[in-house]
Amino acid sequence: MNRILSLFLIMALFISSACSSSSARATGDTGKETARAKVAEDLSQYRPRYPVEDAAGAVARVEPTHHVNQKVAVLMDTVASVNKNIKYAQGYRILAYNGSERQTVMNLRKSIIARVPEEKDYLTYQQPNFRLKVGDFFSRVEAQQVLNQLSDLIPNAQIVQEQININKTYR
Repeated sequence: MNRILSLFLIMALFISSACSSSSARATGDTGKETARAKVAEDLSQYRPRYPVEDAAGAVARVEPTHHVNQKVAVLMDTVASVNKNIKYAQGYRILAYNGSERQTVMNLRKSIIARVPEEKDYLTYQQPNFRLKVGDFFSRVEAQQVLNQLSDLIPNAQIVQEQININKTYR
């Protein structure tokens, strides 16, 4: 009995839906026209209204009263002048040689200068050892790039952290 009743309700639903679509076609309405009618619905009564100021009226330009531009410029100039006096910084160098043979370190120095002429070398002597360091690098990555160029020449070279000279080119 329940099965027959549910079947009857389904059939009634199909018939009613079929009738509604045919009545719209009979009057000449299409689905697009009904959609336009819904879009054309006037909602202006629900929108908030704000008072409109007269655009033609001249509005005075507001000038800031607390200028800091001159103070900032003076401060930046003092910082720049202090930075120009800094000659050293913490950075990295490549330790190319550490040993007691003078001729070996001099030959190595010549070959390094020929390979990377833009890098400065630092040769120090503390009895009985010579130390040859190359470059002034701010980051370890920069030092590693130069070390890769010199790796076949000096396979045992190391990157050491040290106080470096700041070039004029960085300023």
